[in-house]
Amino acid sequence: MTPATRLVVAAVAGVAVSLVVQTAVPWSSVVAAVLGGWATTGLVYAVWTWSFCWPLDAEQTRTHATREEPTRFATHAIVLVAGVMSLVGVGVVLATHDRGRVVALAAALVAVVASWTSLHTVYAMRYARMWFTPPAGGIDFHQAGPPRYSDFAYVAFTVAMSFAMSDPDVGSSDLRRTVLAHALLSYTFGTVIVALLVNVVAGLTP
Repeated sequence: MTPATRLVVAAVAGVAVSLVVQTAVPWSSVVAAVLGGWATTGLVYAVWTWSFCWPLDAEQTRTHATREEPTRFATHAIVLVAGVMSLVGVGVVLATHDRGRVVALAAALVAVVASWTSLHTVYAMRYARMWFTPPAGGIDFHQAGPPRYSDFAYVAFTVAMSFAMSDPDVGSSDLRRTVLAHALLSYTFGTVIVALLVNVVAGLTP
């Protein structure tokens, strides 16, 4: 199943969850329902993507990355949506004071996790596509054979948590620009998550 199909199925699941939240929890806000839907979409997409990609060997990774992964436009669109939804989630938590605050808070927390996970999943796919697009290379993994998706996951989530590349070496300008953009987005997400957690703690304090 192609990445586009997985994304569509994840979006359908998200819409279904959004409708369920809106109808089953009468005091929930529309924003909370939308966030719940996005959280479902992001998590389904990320989990499904990694359940398929993680077992692939290097040759299967090359084939998949060069033939099936989303275009740059689709990748950036997903990243943009993830970032906006995280910021919306924080805004919901900061602004909600009615009966639906607990639902909005839960939806915002899960939406942030979904956004964070899907963002770095997309970047792992992007690194793989760039590495295998001729002329292949650009990241030196210090190993004899070509990398597989688990190696690109290591790169993406290391940048996500440290805002920098770890032991692999970047050897092309295009990849350096991508890593820089990824690190800046990761820093922004980290700031948003800290702000959300501070607000949650403050809201729980009598």
